[in-house]
Amino acid sequence: MSHYIILDLEWNQNPHRRSGDDEILPFEIIEIGAVRLNDRLEIESEFNRLIRPCVYRKMHKKIYEVTHISMEELDRKGIRFRDAITQFLDWCGDDPVFCTWGSMDLTELQRNMVYHGIRLPFDLPFLYYDLQKVYSLIKGERTKDSLDTAVAELHIDTVRPFHHALDDAWYTACVMQRMNFFSRSKYVSVDYYRLPEPKSAFILHFPDYDKFVTHPYETREEALSDRKLTQVVCCQCQRALRKKIRWFSSNQRFYYCLAVCPEHGYIKGKIRIKKAEDGSVFAVKTTKITDQSGIDLVISKKEDVRRKRSERAKRLKLNSLAENAAQSANQSHRSSGRRKVLDR
Repeated sequence: MSHYIILDLEWNQNPHRRSGDDEILPFEIIEIGAVRLNDRLEIESEFNRLIRPCVYRKMHKKIYEVTHISMEELDRKGIRFRDAITQFLDWCGDDPVFCTWGSMDLTELQRNMVYHGIRLPFDLPFLYYDLQKVYSLIKGERTKDSLDTAVAELHIDTVRPFHHALDDAWYTACVMQRMNFFSRSKYVSVDYYRLPEPKSAFILHFPDYDKFVTHPYETREEALSDRKLTQVVCCQCQRALRKKIRWFSSNQRFYYCLAVCPEHGYIKGKIRIKKAEDGSVFAVKTTKITDQSGIDLVISKKEDVRRKRSERAKRLKLNSLAENAAQSANQSHRSSGRRKVLDR
């Protein structure tokens, strides 16, 4: 039987200027809160631990304003991170399905574990439910709502305060219970803290799109030269497709293309270039069947890129002409000056 672990974390960060610690551990976990649900989404148990920090020994002003957790309270009630994570993983039990509101918590949990030298016990790829994304899918909207907005929309009584890890985990569990979760339970998310091994990829198939996550590359150019990334495959029949509009981009982070499947119609491709933990880059490609509005959107983006390039070329040409004219004027002025000197 599946059981779901609804996880929420509170963390502190450097209250002063940036330092080397910011790169290794930008967010130090100070509280773990979780709720365990059974396969009928009934609450079985709760977990809560405060953690005594060892990296950032002063609370960031904004963190304190939101959580009202003081360093004095953490020193008095908190335990070591290593002890807290050991107790948490024991409480989770075997084969838990993790759920969070948003995509940051599991990444920061793993980053803190690695910092403290704790082996990561999670599967690779690490799949979980981003309930914020699932809630948006159920609503049929692209925007991602805050937890308190979802609580209000679902008429959940606010009997607990927000912005404490256990209370936010409890509210997230309540939202999960009320939002018809199982209608979108096929839409799992994949955590990007650990990436595929070299020459491999994570491939996830969903009802209406596919996701392809690459291994790390040294540069964006190296990633985009990999044919496995730039190839477009139909997300329904897995047929390799010819592109009607080749991959293009205007900002070097998002790339788009348009292909057509003879059986399933137009397929829109999107590549996102992201930075990995070690400074390398990786790419996330999604391919999705699209309608006329999606086709028009890709065409519009392509035309916008073409227009901007044309305008940039015109500006460069005008600047070049202006520079040449200025140089010619300077040369003429110097020649005139030399002639006057000779005439004297």
